[in-house]
Amino acid sequence: MKTERAYPKCVVTAKGTRWVENGHPWIYEAEIISQPECENGALVDAVSEKGKYLGTGFLSRESKIRVRLISRNANDRFDEAFWRRRFQYAWDYRKTVMGEGDLSCCRVIFGEADGFPGLTVDRFSDILVTQTLSIGIEKRKNELFPLLLDVLRADGQAIRGIYERNDVAIRALEGMEENKGWLIGGGDTVTEICENGVYYSVDVENGQKTGFFLDQKYNRLAVSKLAKGRRVLDCFTHTGSFALNAAMGGASHVTAVDISESAIEMARRNAERNGLADSMDFVCANVFNLLPELKAQKAESYDFIILDPPAFTKSRKTADRAEKGYKEINLRALQLLPRGGYFATASCSHFMPSERFVQMLKSAALDAGVELRQIEARQQAPDHPILWNVPETDYLKFYIFQVV
Repeated sequence: MKTERAYPKCVVTAKGTRWVENGHPWIYEAEIISQPECENGALVDAVSEKGKYLGTGFLSRESKIRVRLISRNANDRFDEAFWRRRFQYAWDYRKTVMGEGDLSCCRVIFGEADGFPGLTVDRFSDILVTQTLSIGIEKRKNELFPLLLDVLRADGQAIRGIYERNDVAIRALEGMEENKGWLIGGGDTVTEICENGVYYSVDVENGQKTGFFLDQKYNRLAVSKLAKGRRVLDCFTHTGSFALNAAMGGASHVTAVDISESAIEMARRNAERNGLADSMDFVCANVFNLLPELKAQKAESYDFIILDPPAFTKSRKTADRAEKGYKEINLRALQLLPRGGYFATASCSHFMPSERFVQMLKSAALDAGVELRQIEARQQAPDHPILWNVPETDYLKFYIFQVV
């Protein structure tokens, strides 16, 4: 005799069933045959046309991602113990892959990769910063977030509060309004972190995304190991992270470039905080304009150039235009470098897959008349884990080359 399920059912097409059975946790609106009349964000069971249980997840009545699965186990009970256990798994994973020294600034929750669809939690010293893009998590955050605090504090981690950075337009797709501010705790929204031995001031209220980009942590360390004695040009520096790592690694001089005056000012303050200002200068400029200007002026040569641009595309529709932008800056950078120079380049867009990014790099090198000797091919730090069955979690490409 079958046990009656507590949750209403969404019936999924054969195509959607195959998609879910292949491991993806999203069920799109187009693959829903019927859905229950329940509130936005409610827990629902997804079943095949034949009634086979596929999983349980959050219903989003206004999103094209109609159901975000959180479990495929019909025996799971979504009570406090379930969520506490899931937070504990996520924290134990970070302790294993990051090590104690890197836990004070890391991504604690990476959405679907940790079983919390649409939720990002970053730790910056004693502040947790959250971004919630799922209506199911939004409806439960007042119950869930204190559990996360309990898990961390029980492990001896000093956390004074949770600051929300929900000031993103994409929340509208789930029927949510934008907001930011303290959810738990309060106080100063500027804190200090130490990453790879470099100190940064992080403004969790006004900084980009959640305040600081944590995913390039070990890529910055890889750059620092090659920087000794080199003249470095760090493009799209933001608040100076790659530039500071290069300077800390012993670069003879580092020029940090960004189009944002406020970012450049923060980078300058970070350099002073780390005692690196004497070996650095800061330029507020559009990189697309600056690189050809440097070539035309035959300016003093750099023998290490770093490109870490923002995502040029956030949809498949603009991927072609984005590829042209990536090629332009990579070509211009390669034209500036001497033989034997070093080159680091990145893309943080999921919609620029690795194969396409690599082909773009090959084309740029060919047009620049150089060959690239690969030193490393890297991805995001392991606190941003990649699930092979969820391609959206695999987004950061990072390559280091020598020009030969």
